[in-house]
Amino acid sequence: MEYYQQPVAEVFRSLNSTEKGLTEAAATQAQEQWGPNEIQSAKGKTVWGILLNQFKDFMILVLLVAAVISGFMGELVDTIAIVVIVLVNAVLGFVQEFRAEKAMQALKQMAVANARIMREGVVGTRPAVGLVPGDVVLLEAGDIVPADLRLFEANALKAEEASLTGESAPVDKKTDALTEESLPLGDRANMAYKSTLVTFGKGRGVVVATGMNTELGRIATMLDEAEVATPLQRRLSQLGKRLALIVLIICAIVFAFGLLRGERPVLMLLTAISLAVAAIPEALPSLVSITLALGARRMAGQKALVRNLPAVETLGSVTYICSDKTGTLTENRMTVEKVFARGEIWNEQTWAEAFKDPDQQGLLQAMALNNNVEPNKEGGLTGDPTEIALYNLASQLGVTRQQALEQFPISAEIPFDSDRKLMTTIHRTDDGYWLITKGAVDVLLERVSGISDGDREQYQQVNEQMSGDGLRVLGFAEKKLAQLPDRLDADTVEQDLQLIGLAGIIDPPREEAKAAIAECRKAGIRPMMITGDHPLTARNIAERLGMVEPGGRALSGSELSKMSEEEFAKTVPQVFVYARVSPEQKLNIVKALQAAGQFVAMTGDGVNDAPSLKRSDIGVAMGITGTDVSKEAADLILLDDNFATIVKAVRSGRRIYDNIRKFIKYAMTGNTGEIWVIFLAPFFGLPIPLLPVHILWVNLVTDGLPGLALAMEPAEKDIMNRPPRHPKESVFAGGLGVHIIWVGLLLGFVSIFTQYLYIDSSKWQTMVFTVLCFSQMGHVFAIRSDRESLFSQGIFSNKALLGAVLLTLLLQLAVIYVPWLQPIFRTQALTLSELGIAVGLSSIVFIAVEIEKILKRKKRPLPKAA
Repeated sequence: MEYYQQPVAEVFRSLNSTEKGLTEAAATQAQEQWGPNEIQSAKGKTVWGILLNQFKDFMILVLLVAAVISGFMGELVDTIAIVVIVLVNAVLGFVQEFRAEKAMQALKQMAVANARIMREGVVGTRPAVGLVPGDVVLLEAGDIVPADLRLFEANALKAEEASLTGESAPVDKKTDALTEESLPLGDRANMAYKSTLVTFGKGRGVVVATGMNTELGRIATMLDEAEVATPLQRRLSQLGKRLALIVLIICAIVFAFGLLRGERPVLMLLTAISLAVAAIPEALPSLVSITLALGARRMAGQKALVRNLPAVETLGSVTYICSDKTGTLTENRMTVEKVFARGEIWNEQTWAEAFKDPDQQGLLQAMALNNNVEPNKEGGLTGDPTEIALYNLASQLGVTRQQALEQFPISAEIPFDSDRKLMTTIHRTDDGYWLITKGAVDVLLERVSGISDGDREQYQQVNEQMSGDGLRVLGFAEKKLAQLPDRLDADTVEQDLQLIGLAGIIDPPREEAKAAIAECRKAGIRPMMITGDHPLTARNIAERLGMVEPGGRALSGSELSKMSEEEFAKTVPQVFVYARVSPEQKLNIVKALQAAGQFVAMTGDGVNDAPSLKRSDIGVAMGITGTDVSKEAADLILLDDNFATIVKAVRSGRRIYDNIRKFIKYAMTGNTGEIWVIFLAPFFGLPIPLLPVHILWVNLVTDGLPGLALAMEPAEKDIMNRPPRHPKESVFAGGLGVHIIWVGLLLGFVSIFTQYLYIDSSKWQTMVFTVLCFSQMGHVFAIRSDRESLFSQGIFSNKALLGAVLLTLLLQLAVIYVPWLQPIFRTQALTLSELGIAVGLSSIVFIAVEIEKILKRKKRPLPKAA
């Protein structure tokens, strides 16, 4: 039986303690048994271990081999470039793994330094690390709970548990045993949990769990789960393995055919090695890093801070966004939405006019007077969020708390109590006293008098209607007193009341979140709400935002706990609102979606969210309300805590992946064309058209700046009109692989045709060299969009690419025309007409790809707007 189900006396008995606390001897013995009250880090990897682990990736090993080969060939520039790329990627990977250790450190830093405890009947302040089960802890407003406690005294005690349970409002605490089994943490009102904040009142509790045995400790244990690799990491790993195999086979064939044709073995060896270096797009890792870094910088400007660069691309694959409600989908600001008085319901559009009536001012004055809200030094307000909402409405309509207190000074107060669910204040008037009571409507109705059955029924109906709309409903009642009661007994004073009105309060949904959710659904992404709030409130907000249809299903944590594993796995992808869920259930929801083949983004701000943030394909933490633990466990931090920012990040993620695919299409097509040139020429009775230095040069200048400039390519028009990529989709899907093959063949044939035309000229090799380079420049312009024509995009829409192409062309012309470079590259100056013919032949590839795009547009027209 859980501690919250046991009577206090039984809890003390099981812990061998009393209300006066443990003896020092018993505490010392318990310390030896349970250890220190702190969050322990699992033994992590060493710094060197993490660093060396970065060089196990297959693509990295292939690049290192290429660097060695280039070094033996004397191409030190290529060797240095490859080594630098490998080191940059190793640093990025190192940072990514090292952040898991930081998450555990953040958990440890949440430990409370000191706590007020009672031992042997004496109260004292001691280090919280020394707490043991059985210790008695004293709590008051402002304290952070030092361990998991079973409360046995609660005087108007409230605790802010959002970081652990996800519930937005402070929880009223009580001491009675709760009989229901498997209650969510947020409903265990007689418990206080480590790291939560006491916001009001005083209380005492006995420690029932410390350190790793607390709810916080259980979450720390769940953080040890392994992170999942991003789609980009998996795809690049597969690409590296395939490339290595293909390159080895082709190089062996080229070398063998060359020997059979009588070519010099040394020349063929160098040619084969040059092809190997050229065939591997060594700029790919650098391109990925730069593309992600540029995307991350843009996203930071849109209030999304990236912590894990490779995971940014995952946003483009996301099929589900599991979002918290409070502050992400809502404004995190309790607001009065409806008011009921004198038989009418008023809202923001009508209550300003209604409250002009002097007879209605009493309700506003009651809102201003019956609360404990106070201005703070920062210019804001301190107090219960619900009371702040009432305070703000009264102020907005011209009744400030200060003015009301001057007119009706407070004489007495009966604080709110979670058992009676009421709060009463008594104010002095010119002819006596004015008693104002605020609280739950059903309780108030039991204490009113002089009300007709019809009016009573109307209040009940309005209360049910507002509650059904997800509003928290508070009622206000009053009573005139001739004199101040001698004894402030709630059972006596809070009787024979007259109802003034009702107020319906809610944390309203963000306006921009509704549009963002609509865009998600258009993009094939399902938003899902997972919150600690009440199911009715959660469903109402979800309906308003368009996440579910009116009357849609909302599941509670208790309902989930009763499901079998099979039923759970079947239900999770079909229900989009979850309320009152535990940290384990959040984590299990993520796992169930992933097991169903989905890619999941999970938002969160509390300690309770950390395991699911880490497990999800991309974790999104809140920058304003988020705890350090959630931020360390996340890949992305929302600086404005706004769901709409996630959708902007999804767009950026899709754009990033599109641009990476464009680079792969461009680089692999060019590399394939170079291979075809070397491989096919002998079949036509022609000599090998390119020297090793030509291959390396073309590979260096074409895969360099033009390829990297593709990272600056704007998003395509239909980027948010497509469904997410299939989780197991190959990087060559969508016709990319076919494009590489046929355009690579075309590039090879154009080069060989050039060789055939000029074979009798001493400049034939320079012509082939130039056509091959220029063709790739035309190709990079053509593949800027998969379907949109370059002429409709505009040549200046990517100025970085235009500049890179112009620079590459100038470098190629320098190799041809600068006298001291000619011997190095064995080139000869072309005449103006020869250069013009080279440009004309090079245009064939560009024209062919533009024709391909025309055919694609006929099959699927472009959208009219982005």
